[in-house]
Amino acid sequence: MALPFESTVDPVAPPGATASRLFGSAVPSDPPPSGLIAFYWYFIRQAKALFVLLFLLGMTVAVLDALIPIFIGTVVTLLNVHGPDRIIAEAWPQLVGMAAVLLVCRPLAITAQNLVAQQGIGANVTSLIRWQSHYHVVRQGWAFFQEDFAGRIATRVLQAGPALRESVVQGVNAVWYILVYGSTAVIWLTQADWRLAMPVMLWFVVYLALLRFIVPRMRDRSRAASAERSLLTGRVVDSYTNILTVKLFARAEEEDSFVREGVTRLTEAFKRQMRMVTLNGLLLSTLNALMLTAMGAVSIWLWQRGEIGVGVVAAALPMGWQIANISGWVAFNVTGIFENVGVVQEATNSIAVPPTAPDPAGATPLVVTRGEIRFEDVHFGYGQERGVLNGFDLAIAPGERVGLVGHSGAGKTTAMNLLLRFFSPEAGRITIDGQDIETVTQESLRGAIGVVTQDTALLHRSIRDNIRYGRPSASEAEIIAAARRAAAHDFIEQLGDWRGRTGYEAHVGERGVKLSGGQRQRIAIARVLLKDAPILVLDEATSALDSEVEAAIQEQLAGLMEGKTVIAIAHRLSTLASMDRLVVLEHGRVVETGSHADLLKRDGTYAALWKRQSGGFL
Repeated sequence: MALPFESTVDPVAPPGATASRLFGSAVPSDPPPSGLIAFYWYFIRQAKALFVLLFLLGMTVAVLDALIPIFIGTVVTLLNVHGPDRIIAEAWPQLVGMAAVLLVCRPLAITAQNLVAQQGIGANVTSLIRWQSHYHVVRQGWAFFQEDFAGRIATRVLQAGPALRESVVQGVNAVWYILVYGSTAVIWLTQADWRLAMPVMLWFVVYLALLRFIVPRMRDRSRAASAERSLLTGRVVDSYTNILTVKLFARAEEEDSFVREGVTRLTEAFKRQMRMVTLNGLLLSTLNALMLTAMGAVSIWLWQRGEIGVGVVAAALPMGWQIANISGWVAFNVTGIFENVGVVQEATNSIAVPPTAPDPAGATPLVVTRGEIRFEDVHFGYGQERGVLNGFDLAIAPGERVGLVGHSGAGKTTAMNLLLRFFSPEAGRITIDGQDIETVTQESLRGAIGVVTQDTALLHRSIRDNIRYGRPSASEAEIIAAARRAAAHDFIEQLGDWRGRTGYEAHVGERGVKLSGGQRQRIAIARVLLKDAPILVLDEATSALDSEVEAAIQEQLAGLMEGKTVIAIAHRLSTLASMDRLVVLEHGRVVETGSHADLLKRDGTYAALWKRQSGGFL
């Protein structure tokens, strides 16, 4: 059974849907803006009614807490006026009223505040921020992820939610406690005697000056520490992700140095942050001590002169002590608030980033009717002056099987990355069935192309989930059939993991590390077989397979290619000999084209490559 406010927000609603079940907020379709205040408002506005309610309840709790010193002074005054024999009979309405506030009103207000802050905002808004941050980050272009640590990006996405929530909740509480306690104290003390209010008013002036000095420095140092924390996470995750390389090259000490440097930088940044916290504590405790001493001295002096009663003294001193305590609490929270603000500000570097490869306005789904592909005078060089593709022209007929051949760096894989729109041509265009791929949605484009690459990475999920990735609606029988066609079913049946899961339930480890290269490749082929896309790209698809396994699945690959437009890349030219046409690239241009037999007769670039391989030099 859900508690109140637990179901007010749907944290995982997709963009364009209604995120708040109670208040009707819509999930923005655009990514968060980069400005810090705008970034905060982007998420707060989706549950603004909860934050308004939190604001009002915070004020209510602060007012009720501020009444406690006044109640103490009132009780002392009543005792002094009525005496022990008449106190209950004459002052019971006031005593009952104060007891009701303390026993009923204050607990109810605190409970309501906790329900909103914890049940309404705590889990839901935190998850909403994490989900929407991930939603926008995962839709960035491939180049975005090539430029940063995956671990750092993940840390920013996961930390943004709790940091934003805590900074807002703590900020609301801090503002109200300072405003309410301060104004209540000044008003009440002024009514009693204006001289009693002077220490508090002077304290406020100095306290605001202290905040103005401390807060900007705290913010900058918190942001610097957060950046170093994310960088350290990225370095650690990078080491763990590439642990096999670390082991193979016996480079544990180098990785120690790599991580140690990150730990040292984080430690220094954290020390600088903590120095400001310590300085703030010293200055504030000194300021509070001066204020309390001054209030005590003024209270005693006025009492001695008979200008105030003992009840006023009894209220004034606890009020000063309460202000001192709450200022310390606020100062502690300001540290946490700005540490969280620093985390949020640093997280915007990954989350509040304009899409690096967005679909153009008015993009339409790709419709593949025949599978004709054309590269028309394509130029591309990854932003470098010397291009990789220089006037690349290639027309592939529907259902034609074409092999791309050339030395490393000739532009084969670059051409495939452009076809998949991981990058956009710097000049020229690529069309599929006459549709410029720059004008279609990327999801529909990649949905129409099946790809098997040389560097196959699997998801750390079950074998079944990895194969079904090709077509989520596939049945169990279709998954097994695809695995059989990829010569993978037999070894899958023998698999097991450390949790006792076997066969298709077994998990493969991060990036499929628990499987051999050949096993990963066969799972990838099964996945593409299941996808059954009209266009097929094979980029060194059988490079990780031994000759026996390759021979076992070549027939299945031939069946997979039947009726599809195929582009295959392989350094092992024997795997391409059966293609309808071979296209030879040099320096980003087509220099030869024809069948295997025709190219051998020409005795050109392809023939030279073939002779070197058949002679055993490669």
